[in-house]
Amino acid sequence: MSALGNGNLARMLALLIFAAAAAPLAAADSTTDFPDSVGAAWVEAVKANDLEAVVKLYATDAVAWFPDETQHNGGAAIRESYKSLFETYTVVDAALSNSHHIGDVAHRTNWGNFSLTLKQKSDGKTVPMAGRYTDVQERRNGRWVYIVDHASTEPVPAPAK
Repeated sequence: MSALGNGNLARMLALLIFAAAAAPLAAADSTTDFPDSVGAAWVEAVKANDLEAVVKLYATDAVAWFPDETQHNGGAAIRESYKSLFETYTVVDAALSNSHHIGDVAHRTNWGNFSLTLKQKSDGKTVPMAGRYTDVQERRNGRWVYIVDHASTEPVPAPAK
């Protein structure tokens, strides 16, 4: 005890107690919903062709870029995009794969691959879609929502030379 002294020992114990108390809270809060619960809810809502459930996953001021579409600013524009999708197609299947996540108690970034199997309502033709996604989520009012959602289809491979 003579090497640390009473004052240094007290400070060291206080730091250890603080670190021990804070570390489990930070770790638990930063990983509460991992793997990505918003992504899982998106898959479920899209497979159910449930417009309201999908739209609830987005913040009212979210920004989205979907394959072959212009930028959508805000919940109303995002709603219109999904409404058009559900009016044109029935989603037969949806999945997220190769998913990665990083974040903290207030913000998360997710990226990976998506796949959709769509059935055209006009002629019953099945349309597969595969691509990549990156999203940013924020915890608002106790729940996670998308604030940025960017999806793009897989690029066409370059022709062999």
